[in-house]
Amino acid sequence: MIIDTLANGGQYIALHPGFKAAFDHLASIDLNALEVGKYDVDGVKYAVMAKDGVSKEAAGEKFECHDKNIDIQVLISGVESMGWKPRNDCKSPKAEYNAEKDVTFYADAAEMYFTLHAGEFVIFYPNDVHAPMIGDGFIKKLVVKVAI
Repeated sequence: MIIDTLANGGQYIALHPGFKAAFDHLASIDLNALEVGKYDVDGVKYAVMAKDGVSKEAAGEKFECHDKNIDIQVLISGVESMGWKPRNDCKSPKAEYNAEKDVTFYADAAEMYFTLHAGEFVIFYPNDVHAPMIGDGFIKKLVVKVAI
């Protein structure tokens, strides 16, 4: 897991071949003007969501990780907290891996929580189980899916 600001996004392009296109695209668009929906622009796949935050307990119901994609989650507006735990420490999958949706959900609890503010991002690798969208107010975010 990596947490930083979009202003520093270029520092991470050497970590994965898909990061350059993702961070270049993020730098070229007006995040605030994006409408909710799913996009595929020049091979950069991302989704924009906007809704009220949920409790830690509600977010824990979707404690998830992915096998085929790395998430770059960018907070556009609001304040968002997220739960995290290393995948190796998670022992209670709720079901088998869903290959179609590239997700495994766990019944385990997050080990730690952190908070993002507008203009900050987190990168979740397949070994990062995460519970997003925790907050008291309205949250608008963008999630880039970088294929492994």
